[in-house]
Formats: sequence, C-alpha cells, structure tokens
Amino acid sequence: MTTLIPPPRGHCGFFGRIGMARAEITAPVGIYSRNWGAAKHDVASSIHRPLYLSVLTLAEPDGTPLVLVDADLGWWRPFSLFQEFQERLLNEIGLPASRVIFALTHTHASAPLMKSDSQLAGSEMQDPWLESVYQSTVATIQEALSNPFDGSLDWHAGSCQLAADRDLPDPESGRIVCGYNPARPADKTLVVGRVTDSHGQLRAVIANYACHPTTLAWDNESISPDFIGAMRETIEQASAATAFFLQGASGELAPRHQYVGDTSVADRHGKQLGYATLATLHDMEPPGTQLAYDGVVESGAPLAVWKHSPIELSAKLHAVDCTVDLDLKDWPTAEELERQRIHCDDRALEERLRRKRDIRRALGDGSTFAVPVSVWVVGDAILVGSCCEAYSLLQTELRRRFPDHSIVCMNLINGTIGYLPPENLYDADVYQVWQTPFARGGLERLIESLAKTIEELVV
Repeated sequence: MTTLIPPPRGHCGFFGRIGMARAEITAPVGIYSRNWGAAKHDVASSIHRPLYLSVLTLAEPDGTPLVLVDADLGWWRPFSLFQEFQERLLNEIGLPASRVIFALTHTHASAPLMKSDSQLAGSEMQDPWLESVYQSTVATIQEALSNPFDGSLDWHAGSCQLAADRDLPDPESGRIVCGYNPARPADKTLVVGRVTDSHGQLRAVIANYACHPTTLAWDNESISPDFIGAMRETIEQASAATAFFLQGASGELAPRHQYVGDTSVADRHGKQLGYATLATLHDMEPPGTQLAYDGVVESGAPLAVWKHSPIELSAKLHAVDCTVDLDLKDWPTAEELERQRIHCDDRALEERLRRKRDIRRALGDGSTFAVPVSVWVVGDAILVGSCCEAYSLLQTELRRRFPDHSIVCMNLINGTIGYLPPENLYDADVYQVWQTPFARGGLERLIESLAKTIEELVV
C-alpha cells in the first residue's frame, strides 16, 4: 500500500529589501472631532493615546519599491481630498499610484480628514493638521526608503474573538440596527505578517483584522486610535518589534461592547487583539523554514518525526491598480442635499446629510462610479483593497477561492467612499445599505473583479 507523504507546514513569504519608519500624527486638543451624530461636543478636549503613521517598504534588488502606509486616521471627507493628497504625494516621492497604499485604521475618535469649515467649531485647525500629516507621510516614506535591510515577510492565519456581527434586528421596529447580534457568527480570521531581518531578528509584526474601531463613541471627547493603540503597545512591549495594523473587510463587524466613553474599554479590546496576534506569531515556523515529514523512529511506538528544513522565499513583487465600475443609487444632487441640510434642525440628521452631500459631490451626478482597487503580489501572498467598506464576504470568499495564498484584505485604502453590503441586504432597512451610494450587487462585482485580477497574476 502506497501512501502520500504529508505536505510540509510553512508560510507564504517574500524575501527582499525592506524598510520601516514611523512618525506621530496626533491631532491637537481643540480640533473639530465630531464623528458621531449623537455627540453633544464638537471638539477634542484631551488625548487618550497618540496617533501614529507607520510605513513599510518592500523592494526587489534595484527594483521600484512598494510603499504601505498605516495611519491612525478615520476617513476622508470627501474622496476628492484624498485624490489631491495622493497626487501631491506621488509627485513628491516619484512613484506610480499602483505602488503606494495609504491605509486607514478607521478610528472613530480622531479629527476627520477634511478641509477647514468656518461653520464648525475647531475646524480652523484642520488645514494645518492635515498639512502636518502630509509632511509626516513624505518624511516617513523617505526615511523608510533610505534605510532598507535584507529581510523576509511571511504570513500566518490565526483568530481573535474581538469582532462580532453588528447587524441586529430590532425586536420592536423590525429594522436592522447597528450593534452586537449574538445570533450571527462573525469572521474572526486574523492574518499576521512577520518581518525578520537576515540575522533572524524580528523587526515588525502586522495584524490584518476586520473589526470597526467603534469602541469609543459620542461620549468620548479624547483623540484616540481606539483599540489599535493598546494593540500596538501590547505587541511592541512583548516583541520589541514595530507593530502595524491593516483594517480588514469589516463592514458588518465591530466589538461586542462598543459606543462608550470609557477609554479603558478600548484598551482592553486592544490587549485582546494584541495577545491574539502574539499567539499567532508564536504559532509560526522559524523564518525561512518549513516543517517537513522526516520518517519514522521506532520506539515504544512508531514515532513520526518532523523536522525544520530551509526553504527559498519568493522575491516576486507585482502591483496593479485598476478600477471597477459600480452602479450608483438614484440619489438627489449634492445641491439638493445641501439645501436639505441647511433647513434641518435635527443635529444627528444634519450630520447624516452633511456626509451624504460630501459623498455625492465626490461621485458626481453619473449613474456609475469607477472605484479604484489595488492588488499586490508580495512573494506568495496577495494584498488587496479598495476605498470602500466591504462586508467580510469579500475576504472569506477570496480566501476560499485562493487557499494556497495568504490573502490580506483591506478596507479604506487610498480614499473613502461608502459601504459595500451583500446584495441580499438591500431588501432590509439597514444602515450600511441606506448610507452607501452604491446600488445592489456592488460587493459581488468587486469580488469577481478582484478574483479575476488575482488569477491573472498568480498563474
């Protein structure tokens, strides 16, 4: 009887030139920071934890680098503001758009990324702060590019129990409200990246996890990275490595306990994710090795022996940016939405109209919008993302279709527009459906487009 040799256990990885750098980008006390319609305050009164901008660069020898920016920021108001930021940045650092990803952690406890508005208290600080974020981005990218080292980046999947489904049917009204739904399972996949230099020293840990940073809400008046701050601190204290966070496809995912003003709750959530990341990290095989079957040793029992053996990691890097045309809803014009906002005397509704107006201005008055997406091949791993807030179906489906690759999915990269819920939810009264400008089927179209692009790249 012939049996197959069991497959080795290893990780999707990349080996090449890697750079890292970080800068603080904390917004000042007194800046406009109202991110919640229910908030009674308009400006930040304190700092819970600093905000950071971290940069990771990847390159083949003498090749054009990829630049990944991880920033403790919420969202862009409007999308065109990021386009201005991006054009200026690319011109200054001399790289094409396909090779730069600017990823937001999506904290809801910082100043929004917007231009100054004289109607809003503390908004006069917006322009200077946004300019400081830009200057920090340029300097940090340049620092990372100027000090590269030979190293590897490999990936491993674990899990964390922090995220829960947040589409809860209201037992009284029948509508779906935005909060913990214990009846529905959530995607708890945690993908951890490990950066190790050629001397075997751990240099960075990347946590790719889908969970809205909405622990802190309308009662919180502090600038905060939400749970990402304590996650970062937990990892860095235990490993002496730089911690990165990449927000996953979290359209319907958030902590069970959220919407509080108590910053200790956010810290507890961050420790939970930090320790889960460390556990996943310590479940990995040593860098540059795989655990392979080595035969049988006869003892009191026949013992299957597995040993670590070296493997050669891929040096492949490839970056593609493209667009996916998604149908838009038949919304009012931006001018009509502004008229409604001006005449609205409900504080929460007025904030909704302000955001809806900004989205409509960014999209224009057409029937479709070309959503930009990024696909990176990094060794054997695939990094994908868009400026939308996709539901977790995006990441679960791509991981199902490409089981031989580590799939890192990111929401809110290179701009911000709106949610992408599954098409079946468009028959329900749910926030993510009435908030988004995209019509039914947008998420499914994005998944198919990304899958096609990945197939073309990995064949």
